[in-house]
Amino acid sequence: MKPFLLLASRPEDVAAREEREGFLRAGGLSDAQLHTIRMESEPLPPIKLDEYSGVILGGGPFNASDAEAEKPTVQLRFEAELVPLLDEIVNRDFPFFGACFGIGILGGFLGGTIDRQYGEEPGAVEVRLTDAGQKDALFSQLPARFDGLVGHKEACSILPPQAVLLATSDACPVQAFRVRENLYVTQFHPELDVDGVISRVMVYRDAGYFPPEDFDRIVANLRASNPIEPARLMRAFVERYRR
Repeated sequence: MKPFLLLASRPEDVAAREEREGFLRAGGLSDAQLHTIRMESEPLPPIKLDEYSGVILGGGPFNASDAEAEKPTVQLRFEAELVPLLDEIVNRDFPFFGACFGIGILGGFLGGTIDRQYGEEPGAVEVRLTDAGQKDALFSQLPARFDGLVGHKEACSILPPQAVLLATSDACPVQAFRVRENLYVTQFHPELDVDGVISRVMVYRDAGYFPPEDFDRIVANLRASNPIEPARLMRAFVERYRR
């Protein structure tokens, strides 16, 4: 099969490595089946979509909704480099999956509103499928209600005009949407297990996702959770689009 392409943007080596391992595990992919580009470390090279089965855009410590003057130079660079690639992906309806930062990038690119109204501290939350989600080719593989792992400062507060809402939750109304037939994004992390999110909390404990004094409480709550369903979403994406 053609590999999938992971576009990563985590400057921290531990977080970057564990993110890749999470997508490998959740998607049932071998190492050779996931080509990774760390956008924060080098300019985005020319990408020929026909060489890949699909594109995955992972999370990261950056915020798509920050004012341009507040964004670091590296973020401004790779966001600009993503524009022509996203144009091609959207125009071709090429298989795409964005998680967390990915929902901010695609949502903003397509005219949705990304802001800080619905941020969530790291933890497990109940996610509910909409009627459209229960009928969707990928999301129908999940229960109507399941626990997902989240942790984000920004979220999509108004959907892009062409988007179909697939999943929601009490604290964050847009947990997932689809554009056209093959472009998917989630606010929750389908690639993460509890150990993975605890490791990420340790890496980003001083990055403003939560008050540092809440660290022990957040880790204890995570250890008491066991979200296993979201990984089925990545496996369904891989199985549907592998070619």
